[in-house]
Amino acid sequence: MADYTLYYWSAPFRGQFVRAVLAYAGKTWTEPGDDAIGALMEGPLEAMPVPFMGPPVLVDETAGVALSQTPAILFYLGETLGLLPAAPALRALTLKVANDANDLIDDLTLDGGRLMWTDARWRDFIPRLRKWMALWEDLGHRHDLSADAGHLLGGDAPGVADVVTATLWSTLNERFPPIAAMLEEGAPATAGLTRRISALPALTDLATRARREYGDLYCGGEIEQSLRLVLRTD
Repeated sequence: MADYTLYYWSAPFRGQFVRAVLAYAGKTWTEPGDDAIGALMEGPLEAMPVPFMGPPVLVDETAGVALSQTPAILFYLGETLGLLPAAPALRALTLKVANDANDLIDDLTLDGGRLMWTDARWRDFIPRLRKWMALWEDLGHRHDLSADAGHLLGGDAPGVADVVTATLWSTLNERFPPIAAMLEEGAPATAGLTRRISALPALTDLATRARREYGDLYCGGEIEQSLRLVLRTD
């Protein structure tokens, strides 16, 4: 039996953060697939592993724990897999990073496709995207991160904050080269951290699997089409 069951769509969007932490920690998991998620969402609450509105949902098969909401899942994995810093302030900052990543991808998809991207909307959004990048860069600088060395919150080994950061930016960079160029220009330490963590064998293997299984897909739907159109990557 696998260590975990992960309910998430066949896409490298929000659920990729959870996959990345599991892969980095050397854990095994199964994914029941889109049909199973749809059946759970349409079924009664008492049939759900945990009450939830949308995936990801993670079930720790050994502990008998089920969780929804990406930041809660990431914090739980960090806590149980020894991937959080010891200091309470740094543990809280790890949760901040998880929430920031979650918020940024909401921004990039205009709250899940509430609106579609247009050239004008994208031009207006660029300063906000650059500010998001600057938030990561400044947080890293406060903990001695450079383009060539260090971790987002300091320390001697990568933690959840580093894996989430690398997954966020590497997935975007690979699928949207104009965003990669902005990150290199505006947040070189974050870009360097992303390259180093993404080059770890477990995360390289995960990225290869994602490319094989999902192709160029990011979040899917009309919102991704509109994002690709304004970035001219369709």
